[in-house]
Amino acid sequence: MNAPSEVKDAVREKYGQAALRVKVGQSGCCGSVPNALDCCDPITSNLYDAGQAGDVPGDAMKASLGCGNPTALAELQSGETVLDLGSGGGIDVILSARRVGPTGKAYGLDMTDEMLALAMENKRKSGLANIEFLKGEIENIPLPANAVDVIISNCVINLSGDKDRVLSEAFRVLKPGGRFAVSDVVVRGAVPAAIRKSMELWVGCIAGALAEDDYRNKLAQAGFTNIDVEVTRVYGVEDARTFLAAEGLDADATAKEIDGKFVSAFIRATKPALCCTPGCCSR
Repeated sequence: MNAPSEVKDAVREKYGQAALRVKVGQSGCCGSVPNALDCCDPITSNLYDAGQAGDVPGDAMKASLGCGNPTALAELQSGETVLDLGSGGGIDVILSARRVGPTGKAYGLDMTDEMLALAMENKRKSGLANIEFLKGEIENIPLPANAVDVIISNCVINLSGDKDRVLSEAFRVLKPGGRFAVSDVVVRGAVPAAIRKSMELWVGCIAGALAEDDYRNKLAQAGFTNIDVEVTRVYGVEDARTFLAAEGLDADATAKEIDGKFVSAFIRATKPALCCTPGCCSR
């Protein structure tokens, strides 16, 4: 397993390059398709409907590198404060800002300078005043405790080398009763180590997807309750065939080991409304 610092450097480089591709008219998801709605990647494509696409600047759509659509499932309410972990080009922040309205606020947190610059430009184009982008890491969120009502994220937590720290920080900045509502890549069932590593590189860009039970356990250890994992997209062997061939793996021979084991999921959890343990409200 790579050290957390190595993973972080690889993620920063990948997403920085994606932002630069968008600036020259390409799609961030696969580098050559000018329209992200027609992206060649089965993970990042077709996540947003035409109505949502019309609500964001074109470059925000092109920079979408997620695996789900958390704003469609998070049940955001007018006046709420939302934080997007790993906000990239800002698509989910802009959609969230529209949902919570002028009395609410949407924060976006990202560590990549190129993505932050792209997000700020997309904010300007959107004309929305209730958006703020922050530079920082999802393991050390630059907000005080009990600051936000909802945390969203789109296929980013799986990229962290310290997921326990991410979930602990998410718990800290949520208000009591606040909601954790993220899209992420999850592994269901046993997969041989060598095959798992290759599939994670494809599905998650950088290896690191959690097994479903591990995700549930880590959320519980961080203090969350009402934990639920809802599968939103299943990746089959046909989706990964080209990638597996490039990795020197026989898709037909490995089909039973991987088919349906890697999924995108919408993961919900709640910070308890009433503190029942010492320090709960101050975390």
